[in-house]
Amino acid sequence: MGKFDGLLLASDFDDTLYGLDLRIPERNLEAIRYFTDQGGRFAVATGRAHRTFAPFAHLVPMNAPAVLSNGSALYDFAQNKMICQTFLRPQAPADLEALAEQFPEIGFEAYFGEDIYVFQPNTVTDSHMAKVGTGYIQCTRIADIPVPWTKVILQQDFPYLQRVQRWMLHTFPGAYEVIFSNRYLLEMTDFGSNKGGMVQRLADHLHIAPGHVYCVGDNQNDIPMLALSAIPFAPANCAREVQDWGARVLCHCDEGVIGDIVALLDGLY
Repeated sequence: MGKFDGLLLASDFDDTLYGLDLRIPERNLEAIRYFTDQGGRFAVATGRAHRTFAPFAHLVPMNAPAVLSNGSALYDFAQNKMICQTFLRPQAPADLEALAEQFPEIGFEAYFGEDIYVFQPNTVTDSHMAKVGTGYIQCTRIADIPVPWTKVILQQDFPYLQRVQRWMLHTFPGAYEVIFSNRYLLEMTDFGSNKGGMVQRLADHLHIAPGHVYCVGDNQNDIPMLALSAIPFAPANCAREVQDWGARVLCHCDEGVIGDIVALLDGLY
């Protein structure tokens, strides 16, 4: 028996567990090992898809399945098995055609299986692909991208994407989650498929009781899971929206925010 038996700690990856300096601080790794040695379950909950997170999964001492694709997938890396997955509705390509007509400068990544298809790549696309370390298949016609899609990432500058978000939510109410993972990436998943819903599904899968889930994240797409957290945590580098929402802000991600969280839990339990 350990002091953290029955607890789940779910952490966003980029700019939370994984620093702006593109490494996992040793303080985080030490804290995770202590937390799991004492019976806690640690999971990553990331916007990254399986293809873009799998090369990094071995860096994290997880002992629970990972929430992937911004809440549209739950994958067990220990068993190399997809536990569950959701997809955008069949009308998604037609909806994106309508979006591209309304916003001709939009670019996007569409995730089909392990492949990433890109329509109208831009500087955001190139930067994102460089960060996650993978390539893509470019398509000049949306109709040529195979379906179903687990998620889409819309890409442009922030003011442009804010208008896109408003238009999508107004035009297709109840069809999609449309939420920022940073100022240049606007994520689309099936309605209800967000980090909060999938972390709850993970907690149920692990038989974690209500009130024993803790989450940490830095951006708007993390707010649905922070709403589940007994204490919602965020690193000091978090988006203003997360701070204004009411997350408890701790140290910067580069300083090892998981260390701060585990130290607090150590005092509580």
